[in-house]
Amino acid sequence: MTVDTKSQETPPALRVADLAKAYRLGEERIPVLQGLSIEVAAGEMVAIMGPSGSGKTTLLNCIAAIDAPDSGSVEVGGEAVDYRSENARTRLRRNRIGIVFQFFNLIPTLTVRENVALPRQIAGVRAADEAARIDDLLERIGLAKRRAHLPHQLSGGEMQLVSIARALVHRPALLLADEPTGNVNPAIGRSILATLRTAVRDEGTSVLLVTHSPEHAAWADRVCFLKDGVIAGRVTQSAGPEDHSAIYAELQRLGI
Repeated sequence: MTVDTKSQETPPALRVADLAKAYRLGEERIPVLQGLSIEVAAGEMVAIMGPSGSGKTTLLNCIAAIDAPDSGSVEVGGEAVDYRSENARTRLRRNRIGIVFQFFNLIPTLTVRENVALPRQIAGVRAADEAARIDDLLERIGLAKRRAHLPHQLSGGEMQLVSIARALVHRPALLLADEPTGNVNPAIGRSILATLRTAVRDEGTSVLLVTHSPEHAAWADRVCFLKDGVIAGRVTQSAGPEDHSAIYAELQRLGI
């Protein structure tokens, strides 16, 4: 008997095929994504770089079903995103995807611990069942002693770390991070990237990271360059986060 090994292969954490999205400004149609395709393997961290207005956030919004593409398809873990069903979109974000925004979006009246627990509470999971998971995440990001603090009592970098813990609490297969280091100092930026790398290594979470910084993109396994609505170049980061030379060279080649 012949075994179909291809059918047994693990699907990528993310597969985007021929994605197109345009917006209208009055009578003018402004194309943003123009047949973009990208894959992220299970347990892989991929960075997206591109000039302002190139569609990086639009891409993340389409993957997370916050916005719907005009054409093309998105699969998360081999399952097609159903843009027609609000319930399906909600389940996708609740169960399979974590999202980290540049601005922290913490609930100001909830403590650090309560903010991290909130997605599980919304999903109907008892707080007691997630206590160990939440405590482990707060320990991992170095905020265990801040668990009872409110967001206004934290620095911007600490608030971003809390938002990352909140995005990871339900063990998502895919984490989307939109400029998570954009509003923090370099030391906290490195801590954020180390936290993302730990999620990839220890939990098998795949990460798609949008960043303007070659130094931060170098933490990824691969860097993809978005230009004119498509992925125009790629760099594999085999040398580790200390070597940014290939990223700078590709940015120069593409004129980004």
